[in-house]
Amino acid sequence: MAPDAPVSRPAAREGARYPERAVLERHPDSTGSLGIAISEAVEVAARREDTKYALGSVLSHVLLHQTIIGLEAQVQFQLAEDYPDLVIGCTGGGSNFAGIAFPFLGDRLRHGRAVDLLAVEPAACPTLTRGAYAYDFGDTAHLTPLVKMYTLGSSFVPPGFHAGGLRYHGMAPMLSHLAALGYIKARAYEQLECFAAGLEFARVEGVLPAPEANHAVKAAIDEALRCKVEGRSRAILFNLCGHGHFDMQAYRDYLDGKLVEQTYDPAESAMALAGLPVVNEPITAASSP
Repeated sequence: MAPDAPVSRPAAREGARYPERAVLERHPDSTGSLGIAISEAVEVAARREDTKYALGSVLSHVLLHQTIIGLEAQVQFQLAEDYPDLVIGCTGGGSNFAGIAFPFLGDRLRHGRAVDLLAVEPAACPTLTRGAYAYDFGDTAHLTPLVKMYTLGSSFVPPGFHAGGLRYHGMAPMLSHLAALGYIKARAYEQLECFAAGLEFARVEGVLPAPEANHAVKAAIDEALRCKVEGRSRAILFNLCGHGHFDMQAYRDYLDGKLVEQTYDPAESAMALAGLPVVNEPITAASSP
């Protein structure tokens, strides 16, 4: 984040001292969120002259940095003399999906390559599939700049499902814009069906995915089965963005029947969206891709 970002405003900093404490005062059993964590990190950086904070997702420079993933995937497909018909990635703040998908979107826009892009998110935090496209803060304490994105409301705290890297109220502005224009599609899955897909993948491939990556695995399996039913062949690329070595207890809980679904509460999101900042902007019609 730039040194002159709004976090340095005295009013914003004074009103948001120790944001995690304010959350715990209102909700002692809060499961936390990435929005709260960002507020805490910004607050620490803003109070120290020797500390700067760089957001690890959402912002455009992060998405572009992550495109090394997709660029390498393009080279791999060239070596295989093939090209994907569908690119899939799990989506929380957007950097993982953008990393795998943006280079292929570039091919589609520049060269007319036929490729579908599918962003997969948790049903308990359905930012792209059920959020509002509006200006909002990227953190809970409103220390970050306003950005236009799909959002469930900056004060929305997702339930405590295990894919912690996807527990974020908003979506990257670049990704949100592309979704609004129809260049990418979005889908949401429940927690248990994702864990089932992850275990199936581990039995077949010998790699145990992280809970976040399980969302992409689930979508890839579903799309492959769809091809089987429809009798057609498609090259499907998905991003296995992390291993589940630190999530063994979650897998054990799933196998023991202790893992339960975490339900998205539309009322909670509606309350959070009611507090969206008022921003006057001209309304422009989006052109179809």
